[in-house]
Amino acid sequence: MDTLSIFGLQFVMSLVLCGLLAKWFLGPWLKDKTQSQALFWLTLPHATRHIGMVFLVPGVVSPSLPISFATAAAYGDLAAGVLALVVLIALRNRWAGTMALVWLFNIIGTLDLLNALRQAEAVPYLEAA
Repeated sequence: MDTLSIFGLQFVMSLVLCGLLAKWFLGPWLKDKTQSQALFWLTLPHATRHIGMVFLVPGVVSPSLPISFATAAAYGDLAAGVLALVVLIALRNRWAGTMALVWLFNIIGTLDLLNALRQAEAVPYLEAA
């Protein structure tokens, strides 16, 4: 199995696992929460997405990783992480316009993921394994 297929399989399996956990545990637990509380807990893990900046650290990733992919992934994750922090603060402080921030965070985070998936298909070293 080539590297791209392995990454694809890992991605799909992770989505299935997260979906099942959400259905079995998270959904029922969130059912008793207010919308603001539920959004807070759903956004919280994304506040760590600044860790994606590791794509730009020499020696951490393969030197053959295209800089265009690394840069887009790193800054996309940073943008989503910063927006997640803003959303958490907005939810806790009940800012006007919080729902617009939640939507913005979700759109930016989704576009970052889709862009990374699109670019990963074109990464040469993933196909060579």
